[in-house]
Amino acid sequence: DDEDEVEEVTKPTKKLFDDDGPSSTTKPTSDIATPIVSNVKPPPGTEPPPLPTGKLGKTPTIAAPPTTKSTANDEEVKKEALHTQIETIDKRGKALFKAKNFMDAASAFTEALDAIDAYLAESKSTTAAASLNRQIITLTNNRSAMYEKASMPDLALHDCDDILSRDVTHSKARLRRLRILEARYDYTEALVEVCALQLRFMQENRDKLRMGQQVPNPPVPQSKIEELMGKLIPDEVEKQLNIMKNQNKEDRKLPSSYTIKQLLKSFTGYNAWMANAARGGPLDKFTSELNELGNDIPNDDLERLAKRTTLLSRRGRRNVYEQKFEDAKNDFEAAYKCLNINYDAIKDLLEDDEHARLLEWVGMVRHLRYDLDGALTCYERCCDLEPINAELLVKRAGVKMDGGNHEEAMTLFETALGLDPDAVDALLHRANLRMLQMKPIEAKADLERCLELRPNHILARLRLAAVLMGTEDLDGAKACLDKAEAIDDASSEVHSYRGEMYFAQGELKEAREEFDRAIECDATNPTPYLNSALAIMNTPPMLGTMPDINGAIELLEKAIEADPQFQAAYVNLGQLKLSMATDLTSAKKVISLYDQGLEYCRTAEELKDICSMRLLTIAQVDAASALKMESLNMQ
Repeated sequence: DDEDEVEEVTKPTKKLFDDDGPSSTTKPTSDIATPIVSNVKPPPGTEPPPLPTGKLGKTPTIAAPPTTKSTANDEEVKKEALHTQIETIDKRGKALFKAKNFMDAASAFTEALDAIDAYLAESKSTTAAASLNRQIITLTNNRSAMYEKASMPDLALHDCDDILSRDVTHSKARLRRLRILEARYDYTEALVEVCALQLRFMQENRDKLRMGQQVPNPPVPQSKIEELMGKLIPDEVEKQLNIMKNQNKEDRKLPSSYTIKQLLKSFTGYNAWMANAARGGPLDKFTSELNELGNDIPNDDLERLAKRTTLLSRRGRRNVYEQKFEDAKNDFEAAYKCLNINYDAIKDLLEDDEHARLLEWVGMVRHLRYDLDGALTCYERCCDLEPINAELLVKRAGVKMDGGNHEEAMTLFETALGLDPDAVDALLHRANLRMLQMKPIEAKADLERCLELRPNHILARLRLAAVLMGTEDLDGAKACLDKAEAIDDASSEVHSYRGEMYFAQGELKEAREEFDRAIECDATNPTPYLNSALAIMNTPPMLGTMPDINGAIELLEKAIEADPQFQAAYVNLGQLKLSMATDLTSAKKVISLYDQGLEYCRTAEELKDICSMRLLTIAQVDAASALKMESLNMQ
């Protein structure tokens, strides 16, 4: 409403002077009405005599003749004259506003502010400036409103900043800043203003909110935050993706050991790989032979380079067997670097399938580090060597899936199944793609065929249970989990999945028991820590108690310790820690937590949630600082 933009200028009710002079006895009739300074003068000779000016407890002195004014009275006269002048100018400014002469109206309010400045420059009172602060704010707000309507956003923002430097709670100035900033596409600062308005609203109504009483509508709806976040998040995600692209691919971290083991076990060749690595001999054997060979091999000594390539590749496979995945990655990359000294010549000197297996493992470790282009290069070279190897096609499809190229991934799965219709790996991983494509019926068919071929394929049973839970076939999901547990009752994944089923049914006590068993079976599995924390936060507390937030925080911290790339744990941990932050320093630590999580993100989807929570937390902290609040906590 245009009328709401302009405020009434009220005469100050506080004492203007710090001496013994009189203060104004005129009081405004309401908080918003302009007090009228009467222009009616008493008839000559009927003016009341001035009050005695003696001190309490002393004999009053004889009043001076009415024509003699004390310094205090001089100040009072000047003050009354100022208020009369302001009132006159204010009326003129509002009349110009109603006539839509916005810049003329702004000039009028400037004139009033200049009059106050002139008065303060001459005033000897030490409290005059403070007593006029409200009027300065009101006039500045009115001028700011005129600037906004006259399409002078810079001047309007300058006045808003001046207002907020005097009164951080001034909602009209914040709303005006919000409008102008949003019109300028400065969504980051606009979000701060929305958060400030919401924080102030919650602060003013915290008792009612705590007791569940009805409160007025907030100055801005929650949808405004969602709208601004929707505009900010894509750019922030793109910014983080560019940081990732510019990062040295060799510096990218591997996933957790648990994640790597689960991926390796998803391929039917896993047991054969491990058996082959075990037969190759211990790590010390390879290290000793490499030391004997030496590092400084001339580039034309092809035999020794081929030998070094082979030893590094085989030690890498042994490191995989020992679950020393970082060392394995380093060995495979070193072997590939050695091979590339003279690729065409050295590859022909490698024995048996050593060339193909090196390319396959380098492709694997690059895929794990999310070097998708590097992984594809190695897998494609390997496919040239072994064109009918269906497993290699599945791994190439996995890289395409992670890169978001679902159609190309599907083509590779179909090619693999064309080579081998009973390729269990292709069926299992194509089911994952079907689930990403929200095609549960097709995913279910692939998994059921997989289990026909391999009834003891525990991962296929767990995936099928997840599909059935997603389609609300809880009886079918339970039957799948029972069969999976019969195959391996010590499987952490089985108990984690069963806990998720109980969680979906609202049986939180049973869910927590299963999550605890999953952790007992394998403390490196991060998922049950997260799920157990969510179960705690969703369990209604007993009467007179609070949820065990500290317990949930501890579980989430263990989830991140187990898997530093577990993005969902960062998001939930940040939210809980922010709710418990007792000061802004603690709140800022949540931002650092999100920064840590961003370092491990690999995809736009992973970035989205953390970027969203980080942006909102920064805005809330900045808003609280602007409001001079010491905490975001409203308790």
